[in-house]
Amino acid sequence: MSAPANLHFHDLQPTLADFRASVLAGLARTPKRLPPKLFYDARGSDLFDAITTLPEYYPTRTEIGLLRRHGAEMARLLGDDVLLIELGSGSDVKIRVLLAALRPRVYMPVDISHTHLLNAATAIAEAHPELAVHAVCADYAQPLILPTVQGQHRRAAFFPGSSIGNFEPAQAATLLRRIADMLAPGGRLIVGVDLKKDTALLQAAYNDRQGVTAAFNRNLLARINHELDADFDLAAFDHRAFYNPALGRIEMHLVASRAQRIRVNGRKYDFAAGESIHTENSYKYGIAEFQGLAAAAGYVAERVWQDDAALFSVHCLRTGSACL
Repeated sequence: MSAPANLHFHDLQPTLADFRASVLAGLARTPKRLPPKLFYDARGSDLFDAITTLPEYYPTRTEIGLLRRHGAEMARLLGDDVLLIELGSGSDVKIRVLLAALRPRVYMPVDISHTHLLNAATAIAEAHPELAVHAVCADYAQPLILPTVQGQHRRAAFFPGSSIGNFEPAQAATLLRRIADMLAPGGRLIVGVDLKKDTALLQAAYNDRQGVTAAFNRNLLARINHELDADFDLAAFDHRAFYNPALGRIEMHLVASRAQRIRVNGRKYDFAAGESIHTENSYKYGIAEFQGLAAAAGYVAERVWQDDAALFSVHCLRTGSACL
């Protein structure tokens, strides 16, 4: 089946060499640590989609509720006929809610997962034939030059899912500055931010009873086995996720259940029993705390929306000093 005429796919996906370099460098660190962007091969993306529907995982359904309740106000702030950049787009569930209120001229989803992005962008293009869809397969955490599109369009950005929490605070500020550089002064960013809350609720969200999050975590090892000729025994690594209150973040680890030697791309890595690979952080913020981070990155906080239980927040940030 041919692609919709209004879909343009720009493939800047990191190469196998990039993946290899990240894995080898991460396993050579002390302690061992791999960046969470490596989770998202096709299988990892499918597993993450499954996580978002779990009863313990509140962020997705809470954010969607906020988008449905306040989407019209968000649309007024972003304005009509913009070029809307969505970072870490993943599936198309959230953007469909926002598109119901917003009327962008161009939609530009950016995601690292090739298959997931293509499927979601195709579905959006088919559902909105009036909309020019420019999908960009790329690592948005790195400096990124977006493709040129025809016409002059004011830019706005959408960064859902509290993906900003996967970055160390200093890295998050750097990323926010890069997003600001994509927008003109006075451009607006809608960003989802998970909030600090009861530790038990946080830990349950990353330790679901069905074991989907554990499978998502271990799938990183399966991907390394497949793509880098490695010999990880997935059964010899336990999923561990916990809230670190001192740092205000959920940490996710893969913990070796026994001493072992792993071969990856011809190199050998020794694990002691109990040694972990740190695979992800998910920072949680207070409202004022995140607004302070955004201010340090050059933004003005215009609006914030949160659910009645104060589980999750969505912020509208304005860049620079121009007022639209």
